[in-house]
Amino acid sequence: MTLAALARSWRPYAYGFLDASAKREIRRRLIKAVAIPGCQVPYASREVPIARGWGTGGLQVSLTLATPRHVVKVIDQGADDSVNAASIRSFIARVSGAATTLDTQAATLIQSRHRIPEEILRPDQILVLQVPNPEPLRPVEPNMSVARRMHADADYGRLWLTLYEQIVRSGRVMQGASYPALVNGRHVMTPSPIPRWDLPKLHMARHLTILAAGREKRLYAVPPFTRVEPLVFSDIPYRIEDHAGLTCRRSGLSGFFMNEIPRADGGAEHEVSDSHLGVKAIRARDGDGDGDGESVEIGATWYVEGRMRR
Repeated sequence: MTLAALARSWRPYAYGFLDASAKREIRRRLIKAVAIPGCQVPYASREVPIARGWGTGGLQVSLTLATPRHVVKVIDQGADDSVNAASIRSFIARVSGAATTLDTQAATLIQSRHRIPEEILRPDQILVLQVPNPEPLRPVEPNMSVARRMHADADYGRLWLTLYEQIVRSGRVMQGASYPALVNGRHVMTPSPIPRWDLPKLHMARHLTILAAGREKRLYAVPPFTRVEPLVFSDIPYRIEDHAGLTCRRSGLSGFFMNEIPRADGGAEHEVSDSHLGVKAIRARDGDGDGDGESVEIGATWYVEGRMRR
């Protein structure tokens, strides 16, 4: 028996890039996060080929879940073609053997930064949201040990006080992205920096949502058919962004979340934030199909003319 016979042949990296123990640990933490919706679960965040703060938490979860059977879609602020989205999508496919797509309907694993697709997700799809700061109590309690104790006691009075002060000073709640939400009637979470427009999409959704923060070493989850309720006072309803009357300059879509594009004359135009939804609408309008000669299929959307379906 020789040492060479006992040693494994050298490989540049493990399957899925992360080593087996790292993926095993993340899977165990995911099971706990699903069992206790909205509860932050600590995990040992590993090094990946992007800087912390650029989606390392979401990437580690995606690498743990991705297999050759998956079809991966990566979104960055609603766009599939940004450098960050394209690089992460290519990396996941290269190390896992998963196929890639830009179409929400075709994807089974969706990693996103700051947006939830406009098309309704199915039960067989998993949404992974990148989170820069998972702690909703940080603005009111910088001591994380005290914040953990407040979560254990369900002591969220300071968050309510912050919302009340915004109403007193400004006449309305000024919280935009990362609006705090009560999950399953127990834990308050920050749903990543998604806009208020996207938060209702998590309520009683049919898909599993996993939120991960690599820099803060925390992950949490919203299982299917779980209540996700934004913190609001009974006499002041939750308000989404008023984009119902805006029309996309390229696709002609209206009633969806829009990006504002400044013009040289000081005005502004708008484009639908979900970039591939706009592409599909343009192809359907022009009769171009999906590039393979097949007709374009736009799935049912969460919003219709600026109003939630349910």
